Amino acid sequence: MSALDEPKVLIQDLPMPKRSQPPVMPTAGEHELLEILWRLGEGTIDDILRGSGEIPPPNYKTVQTLLRIMESKRLVTHRLQGRAFVYKAQVRRDQVNRLSIRAMLQSHFGGSPTELLLNLLDDERINAAELKELEELIRRHRKEKGSLRQAKNPET
Repeated sequence: MSALDEPKVLIQDLPMPKRSQPPVMPTAGEHELLEILWRLGEGTIDDILRGSGEIPPPNYKTVQTLLRIMESKRLVTHRLQGRAFVYKAQVRRDQVNRLSIRAMLQSHFGGSPTELLLNLLDDERINAAELKELEELIRRHRKEKGSLRQAKNPET
């Protein structure tokens, strides 16, 4: 059989490269493990169990299974150190916080940040100092957004 007789692989037959997926919302248990990893930087399962501060510590096999699931979701990654896997968070705390807020906005406030803020202002006790701080944050945010718009559209 010559090289000409071998089946040809066409570009359309090749698998499409996967785009990098945005982080997935972690479950409550996964979030606990992420909190420990963010605090530790990285760690083995034993480090994570000790880092939990729970007495008795969580079950080793349960944590191991959760970490495997989290790896498939691209929430954590691992490297081999000797015979142990050393795990590290692959997502940042601020990414997970934003995902949580977006999910809460969608499920409870129809996607409206204004509705969320109105509920906070109506139902929570916000003291004068916190209210002043929020006002300053809004002013600063408006100013930054305005300067960004002007940089994008210099003729306006």
